[in-house]
Amino acid sequence: MMAAVSQESRNTPSEVDVGSPPPASADASATLQNSPRPKKHPVLQWLSRLASGIILDIRARAPHYVSDWTDAWNYRVVPATFLIFFANVLPGIAFSLDLIETTEQYGVAEVLLSSFMCAFIFSVFGAQPLTIAGVTGPITVFNKTIFDILEREPNPPNYLHFIGWVYLWAAIIHWVTAILNWCNFLRYVTLFSCDTFGFYVSWVYLQYGIQVLTRQLQASDSNGNLPGALVSILLAVLMLVVSFLFQTLSAKTLFHRHVRRFFADYGMPISLIASSAMAYWGRFNATNPQTLPVGGAFQPAGDRDWLVKFWQLEGKWVGIALPFGIILWILFFFDHNVSSLMAQGSEFPLRKPPGFHYDFFLLGVTTFLAGLLGIPAPNGLIPQAPIHTTSLTVLGRPQVKEDEERLNEKSPDYNPESTKEEAISVVEQRVSNLAQGSLCLILLTGPFLHVLNLIPRGVLAGLFWFMGADALRGNGITVRILYFFRDKHLTPKTEPLRRVRKSRILMFLAIQLIGFGATFAITQTIAAIGFPVIIMLLIPVRTWLIPFLPFTAEELAILDGPTASPFTMESVGGSL
Repeated sequence: MMAAVSQESRNTPSEVDVGSPPPASADASATLQNSPRPKKHPVLQWLSRLASGIILDIRARAPHYVSDWTDAWNYRVVPATFLIFFANVLPGIAFSLDLIETTEQYGVAEVLLSSFMCAFIFSVFGAQPLTIAGVTGPITVFNKTIFDILEREPNPPNYLHFIGWVYLWAAIIHWVTAILNWCNFLRYVTLFSCDTFGFYVSWVYLQYGIQVLTRQLQASDSNGNLPGALVSILLAVLMLVVSFLFQTLSAKTLFHRHVRRFFADYGMPISLIASSAMAYWGRFNATNPQTLPVGGAFQPAGDRDWLVKFWQLEGKWVGIALPFGIILWILFFFDHNVSSLMAQGSEFPLRKPPGFHYDFFLLGVTTFLAGLLGIPAPNGLIPQAPIHTTSLTVLGRPQVKEDEERLNEKSPDYNPESTKEEAISVVEQRVSNLAQGSLCLILLTGPFLHVLNLIPRGVLAGLFWFMGADALRGNGITVRILYFFRDKHLTPKTEPLRRVRKSRILMFLAIQLIGFGATFAITQTIAAIGFPVIIMLLIPVRTWLIPFLPFTAEELAILDGPTASPFTMESVGGSL
C-alpha cells in the first residue's frame, strides 16, 4: 500500500536531471556525485513549492481511489451510515433553530442542502472521506453574531449578500492557505489543543440542549402550553437515559457479542425513534409538544431565489466583510483540521494516507458555494467525525501464541466470550459519507419533511445531552479530573498519571480550563465573533509557553502527545 509522502519530499523539489545519460564508469559516477549541483534562485525555489502539498496529497491518495469504493462492500458501512446520519443532520438542524427563528434568512432546507453538498464533495472528491462535515454550533454562532451586528446599523446591507462576501473572502484565504502549504502548521496541534477544543464543543452541545428546552418554556408563557414544555423535558431525559442504557449494555458481558455490537451500532437511532414515538402516545399527544419547523420541499426561506447575487453589495460593505472572512478562516482552519485529525486518531488502525492540504482547498470550494446558495457554511464536525471512524472499526480478539491459547482452553475458567476485543482494522471507504449526505437530500422531499416535522424538539435536546456527555467522558481533561477522585488503591499501578506530580497535573489542567473558559465565556457576549481567535491561540500557548513551565520531558509526554499517528501526520511533515 502506498504510504504518505514525507515532509522532505514535500518541501524539497527534486533537482536531478532525469534526462541526462548515466555515467559510463564508477569514476564518472563519483565525479558526478562530488560536483556541485546548480542551486535554484530562492524565488524559483519558493515558486516550485507552491501547491506541492496539494499535488502530493493527490498522488498519495489517487492509487486508493478505486478501493475506496470497492472496500465499502462491508457490513460496517450500514450501521455507520445510519448512526452518522442521525448524529449529523438532527443536531445541525437543532443548532440552526436559533439562527432560523432570529434571522428568518435560513430554514431547514438550507441546513439539509449544506449537509448534502459537503458530504457529496468530500466523499467523491476528498482525500479524507472519513471526515464528516456539516453545520456546526460555531458557524451558527458566527452567522447569528454577524446578523446582530448588522441589525444595529442604521442602514444595514442585505444580510445574505454580506454573508456571501464573508464566505468568498474566507474561501480565497482557504485556497491561499492550501497553495502555500500552511496546513503544515498542524504539526503543532497536539492533544492539548484538541482536548481543550473538544471540551468546549461538548459543553456547547450540553448548553444547546438546555436552550432548546428553555425556549419552549418561554414560548409556553405566551401560548399557555406549559404541559407541552414539560413533556419535552421528559422526552429529553428519556432520550438521554435510553441512549446511555444501550451504550452501557454494549460494554457489558451480557448477551452475545453480536447483540452487544448491535446495541452499539443502533442504540442511538432506536432511542431517538422510540422517544419521538412516545410524544404521540396517550396523554403525551394531547399536550402538543413543539416539533421541528419545516418549509416547502426544496424551497429556500423567505421565498427567495437559491442564487444569492452577493456581487450587488455596496462597495464599502465588501471591505468590511474581509475581517469577518479572516475570522471564519481561523475557525475553519482549526475546527476542520482538528476534526480530520481526530477522525484519523492514533487509536484507529488506518492504512490509507491522508490529505490535509487538498481537503482544505476543497473546504474553500464548499465555503464559496455556501455563500453563493445562501446556506450555512459546512466544516468538519466534532464529535461526529471520530464517531464515524469508530463505527467503521472492525473489532477482533487479540492474537495470542498457540501454546498460550491451548493453556487457556484447558483452564476451567476459560471463556472465549470474555476475551476483550480490540480494533484490528477500519473500513476506509467513501460510501457511508456519501450515503448519509444523500439521506439529507431525500429529507428535502415532501413526505420525509413531514416525518421530520414529527420529531419533538425535546428529543433533540436529549440527543444534544447524550452526544455532549459521551464526548466529555472520553475527553482528556475529564480523564485527568476524574483521576483525582479515583480510589488510589483501585488505580492500576500501570496508570501513566502516577508518574506525574499532582501539582503538574493541576497546572496543566488549569491552563486548559482557562482556555476553555475564555472561549466559552466570549461566545455568550456580542464579542462572540472573536471566539475563533482564542481557539487558535491554544497552539502558540502549547508551543511557546508550556515548555518553559516546570514540567519534565516525561511529564509532558504523559500529559500531552500527537493527536494522530506518525503515518497520518506525514501529510503535514510529521509531528513535533
